[in-house]
Amino acid sequence: MDGKGLTDSPCNLCPRECGAERKKGKKGYCLEDDRIFLARAALHMWEEPCISGERGSGAVFFSGCNLRCIYCQNHEIAAGRRGKQVSVERMAEIFLELQEKGAANINLVTPDHYVLQIGKALAEAKRRGLRIPVVYNGSGYEKREAIRSLSGIVDVFLTDFKYMDERIAEKYSSAPDYPSVAKAALEEMVKAAGKPVFNDEGMMTGGVIVRHLLLPGHRKNAREVIRHVYETYGDSVYISLMNQYTPFAELGKNPLYKEISRKVTKREYEAVVNYMIELGVENAFIQEGSTAQESFVPEFDCEGI
Repeated sequence: MDGKGLTDSPCNLCPRECGAERKKGKKGYCLEDDRIFLARAALHMWEEPCISGERGSGAVFFSGCNLRCIYCQNHEIAAGRRGKQVSVERMAEIFLELQEKGAANINLVTPDHYVLQIGKALAEAKRRGLRIPVVYNGSGYEKREAIRSLSGIVDVFLTDFKYMDERIAEKYSSAPDYPSVAKAALEEMVKAAGKPVFNDEGMMTGGVIVRHLLLPGHRKNAREVIRHVYETYGDSVYISLMNQYTPFAELGKNPLYKEISRKVTKREYEAVVNYMIELGVENAFIQEGSTAQESFVPEFDCEGI
């Protein structure tokens, strides 16, 4: 792993570049210091079919996050309120244990603020026999340098692309630079992972999947995200359009966020799906039926840690 130029103390791992002295116990914008906290490591069935498959993805959920998404479904761990401390050595063991349980891959969920430790843990796990693909499951709000450092280590990038509108990026995630950052990060991911590769079971073993969670009332933003991704990369990446947005009751109490205090309608979702078809997108995942439910959020009970 070439992490040249990246440091977690003073921290410059993510676009925030908050400069926190994490090795001295200071917490960064991600709400974590350099100690590794995991909230869950278990087989996960709720990713895209080519990621979870029939065996399940070996999802490792990291505590903390560098975004402030007001609608975050994993808010308990994003805010650092759940998790158990582990060492780099223990993390490597967890990866191997998930492989033994039959996981289709190692799925690193919200990992960017631990990218240096993850690189060391993966190197150790591979030395000890880790053979399954590694999936980097992030928010899209990552530095080029961090993604570049994962080339040859991560096989699949499963990345969000939340916004093409700076105003709503600031309003909902406190990150007005999200569009420009996500564009640059995605470019680096495609360079690192290459075109989609699948094994005989139909599982993705290399490539990029770009996720977009449709927000209520924001079809235009969704169309702009999809257009950028498709016009830039064509079918060399997969697009996953999600309709599982689940609002919190608290959002409806705040007039600033009233417009997203409801679920996405079937008409809204179908309109964006139709746009994808008209645009010519072929490599895509769409969700059918009612998926806006709490079952997509696992118990962050430190299972497998």
